[in-house]
Amino acid sequence: MSADTSPAIELRGASKIFKTPSGGLHTAVRDLDLTVGRGEFVAVVGPTGCGKSTTLTLVSGLEEPSEGEVLVAGAPVAGVGVGDKVGFVFQQDATFPWRTVLSNVMAGPRFRGVPKAEAREKARAWLAKVGLAAFEDRYPHQLSGGQRKRVALAATFVNDPEILLMDEPFSALDVQTRALMSDELLELWEGTGASVVFVTHDLEESIALADKVVVMTAGPATVKQVFEIDLPRPRKVESVRLEPRFIEIYREIWESLGEEVRITRERGAANVA
Repeated sequence: MSADTSPAIELRGASKIFKTPSGGLHTAVRDLDLTVGRGEFVAVVGPTGCGKSTTLTLVSGLEEPSEGEVLVAGAPVAGVGVGDKVGFVFQQDATFPWRTVLSNVMAGPRFRGVPKAEAREKARAWLAKVGLAAFEDRYPHQLSGGQRKRVALAATFVNDPEILLMDEPFSALDVQTRALMSDELLELWEGTGASVVFVTHDLEESIALADKVVVMTAGPATVKQVFEIDLPRPRKVESVRLEPRFIEIYREIWESLGEEVRITRERGAANVA
């Protein structure tokens, strides 16, 4: 990517319309306007099923917008070719079950043509950063959920992504492991210069992690409101949640988000009725 001053990510009036199995049309997101600065951590929250994940697939190039534009570093996204500098961490583990931990983390650099010895060295360095140096010869099924998520983070950061897209990456973990993984993510991210878009259902998680929180409307989603998070860094997730300012921010954002959640629930109840 060019070292210009354009934002890391821009969505300009982006909409995505899918065909349904019955032949109808479903609008997942509509008229999305969103800017993510270089090195900025942006969390996206919204009601279930509103189209948050679709926003990530548009940025990654996995989907093309039906209308509008999606730009990465000032250039239009054209398919998944942008992916050499974009890392994507999914809700489900995206490890290869037949590969060892070390082989999983080496896979990205090797795919990009990095020599085997260099790829192994980089992979081992990242496994050490996520506390898995002693587990490089294990297979994913021999690890805990938190350990597998650490493998996924190492496998993403080893590629030096300029943009990191995360789709509810910690939602399957227990509360304690989730907090530890959030702290670990912040430690790994700080100093990399990567821009992050982090989709979550957890408002507390979004505030604890992000520089700004984007609230999406009930589906089809558009940006309702953007909140700047003025909590100082570096942060520890469990301690920052106890700060009076954190509680103030939570109340402010929930006032906006809660309205959209209620709308979604009312629609669901009406459809059942």
